[in-house]
Amino acid sequence: LTKRLNILFKKVFVMGKYEDITQARKVLGINESETLKNIKDKFKLLIKEYHPDVCKMEKEISRKKSEEIINSYKIIMNYCDNYRFSFRREEVEKYISKEELWKKQFGNDPIWSGSFDKDKDL
Repeated sequence: LTKRLNILFKKVFVMGKYEDITQARKVLGINESETLKNIKDKFKLLIKEYHPDVCKMEKEISRKKSEEIINSYKIIMNYCDNYRFSFRREEVEKYISKEELWKKQFGNDPIWSGSFDKDKDL
């Protein structure tokens, strides 16, 4: 019991949120910048791999690894659930596709937009 309390104390008072998230990222094998879909996909892949019913490792080891994966996923998802997303133009435009960027720069210009009609415009 004392050992568990010491671990809990360290997690709550010593390790900060960033350190918890960094550790969780390492367990899940995700980068500093990921999409929500990639996070979920990585979690599903890992939990299938280490699930005690399918893992070739010793049951106790795979059970502990599964718990670690699940707890790490909870930490990441808690952060994502409470993250304040920005919908400002500058932020949204960081993630537009090449096609959207092209359309934004050249619009409906017949030469650059690809909507040039030889027969009509000549």
